[in-house]
Amino acid sequence: MKAEQARRFRFRDALMALGPGLITGASDDDPSGIGTYSQAGAQFGYGIGWTMLLTFPLMAAIQEISARVGRVTGHGISGNACRHYSAWLLHVVVTLLFIANTINIAADLGAMADATKLLIGGHSITYVLLFGVTSVAAQIFLDYKRYVAVLKWLTLSLFAYVAALAFAKVSWGEALAGILFPRVDWSFDYFTTIVAILGTTISPYLFFWQASQEAEDQRVDKTKRPLIEKHYGARREFSRIRADTIVGMSFSNLIALSIIVTAAATLHAAGKTDIKSSAEAAEALRPIAGAFAEAIFALGIVGTGLLAIPVLAGATAYAVGEGRRWPVGLARKPKEAAAFYAVLALSAGIGIALNFTPINPISALYWSAVINGVLAVPVMVLLMFMARRRDVMGRFVVKGPVYWLGWLSTGAMLLSVVAMGVGFFV
Repeated sequence: MKAEQARRFRFRDALMALGPGLITGASDDDPSGIGTYSQAGAQFGYGIGWTMLLTFPLMAAIQEISARVGRVTGHGISGNACRHYSAWLLHVVVTLLFIANTINIAADLGAMADATKLLIGGHSITYVLLFGVTSVAAQIFLDYKRYVAVLKWLTLSLFAYVAALAFAKVSWGEALAGILFPRVDWSFDYFTTIVAILGTTISPYLFFWQASQEAEDQRVDKTKRPLIEKHYGARREFSRIRADTIVGMSFSNLIALSIIVTAAATLHAAGKTDIKSSAEAAEALRPIAGAFAEAIFALGIVGTGLLAIPVLAGATAYAVGEGRRWPVGLARKPKEAAAFYAVLALSAGIGIALNFTPINPISALYWSAVINGVLAVPVMVLLMFMARRRDVMGRFVVKGPVYWLGWLSTGAMLLSVVAMGVGFFV
């Protein structure tokens, strides 16, 4: 018993030692992302698995750069942009981010509601209201440290997709081949799926959230100062950021790969290749892998949504608030950062309201992905220039392999947007 308690204690300590990188990586596998990965696995089988190996170093590099900017300067991306770049650029970026994140919130709430309806019945709209209001209230009224701890524990819900593999008859040889040896299908549908995967794994809200959380941690911890002001301990901080980011992005891609493999082994193998949402993927698993597999998949959707919606709404509030130089931060009381919390509540509120309209959720997800893909390129370019400016980063300008991987990630996103544009007009 004592040995078991010691193991549990060590695991809890390890989880609590991780920070913004873990939460950022886990929130990347939101319900809309689950729908994308499920569709990819259902449509193309194991052969699409190589995308997870490709995207890992790219997303890890750009997220590490985002975190470094926040830790060095004490400001998020918007906070630095408003100090060093023109106002019109910031306004365009923040407006597009607000639109994309709000649509994403709406789609995630809809998927969570549908998944809950699968599990226990009832009315989807009731669950949309319940999940939306609960997420906003938790961000506004919970103590910051307690709230971050809740988000970290919610990351464990993603293991539902690893568990789902146990109910799928996986051909591990084919799965491994799909990861290590890319098999390209020269079709429009294939490249559209590649664009969707890139847009899902490398999203602008993740950059804003991780940078702002690094800055937030400094406001909460009185022993910390921006590294540009207090140089001591920089190497240790950069090592922590790298470890935290690598763990978070590894976790994200492991779960995404589990979803792809599960869908390939069940849906694709059964000839069901058209999955339009994460909830539909869960429902489709029942006749193939059993009711328990469906339940695990659906529970994972609810858990990941509860993690992703606060990140989406929070990233929006940080971007707007820092750009306007308002008092920002989840560690502040509502009266101390009223405008910040108002933006957070507005974004989530519009996301809830969109579920009461006749807007097609699949169309909403598509346009959210389009906006995210288009927005990611200028944000990444801005971030890469920012990370290299001495008047922003001082002696801690980003260089070396992570810098060039950041540009490679930016180039990959640019190519995906161009490919999407060419495909749209052809």
